[in-house]
Amino acid sequence: MSQIVMGQYYPGDSLVHRMDPRAKWLFLMVFMIFVFWANHLRSTAVLLFFTLVAAGMARIPVSVFIRAIRPALFIILFTMILHLLMTKGGEALLRLPFITIYQEGLRQAVFVSARLFVLISVASLLTFTTSPIDLTDGIEWLLKPLQRFKIPVHEIALMMSIALRFIPLLWEETEKIRKAQTARGADFDTGFFIKRLKSYIPVLIPLFLSAFRRAEELALAMEARGYRGSEGRTKWRQLRFSSLDGWLLIVAVLLFFVLRFLE
Repeated sequence: MSQIVMGQYYPGDSLVHRMDPRAKWLFLMVFMIFVFWANHLRSTAVLLFFTLVAAGMARIPVSVFIRAIRPALFIILFTMILHLLMTKGGEALLRLPFITIYQEGLRQAVFVSARLFVLISVASLLTFTTSPIDLTDGIEWLLKPLQRFKIPVHEIALMMSIALRFIPLLWEETEKIRKAQTARGADFDTGFFIKRLKSYIPVLIPLFLSAFRRAEELALAMEARGYRGSEGRTKWRQLRFSSLDGWLLIVAVLLFFVLRFLE
């Protein structure tokens, strides 16, 4: 668990790091629409290639990027196996006594797994290249039209930012508690699935208590510093679009035409 880096910010000075967070949020939403719009393996391959190129431009080490994807590998593999076993259509590629794998099942397994991988990768790339403060400012700017309906946009953005920040902290706390319980004789690696699941109960209870304690300490610290939400609040650092962010619009348009041609 100590190797998990999901939700963390990887400092850098790449082109992707220097882009405006609002532009990256908008591009992420458009890119996710492209992912669900792509209905062929070749279209998904183009999106996957673009994601890998963007990760290379962001200068994110391969080991760090893989560790960010690792927690979702179980979901990706489970989805792949489910499609292999349940989806029928086309020629039978493999016949076993209880299992028959069809051509359509293999295609769907690869297609859906690649789609999930692209979605998780591009979301991780956003958190890697954007600091939590910039993420909060970008979300707040995107949700600003909702203020007309008396929706607390600033508070919602703040909660999302705190949730992202708490992910690595909770993983680190879980690892500490797990090591402490192991030193006391707890066994987490042997036995059947139900037994191993029950062995994590001594980890979950102190983890929840620690999470509530951290939340209370954060609330007290914010109150002691005079935090009162968005009322009368100003910003020292103002976000500004630059010509670099305009390239994201050009890339989005190019991706649209490429996908339309491949579809």
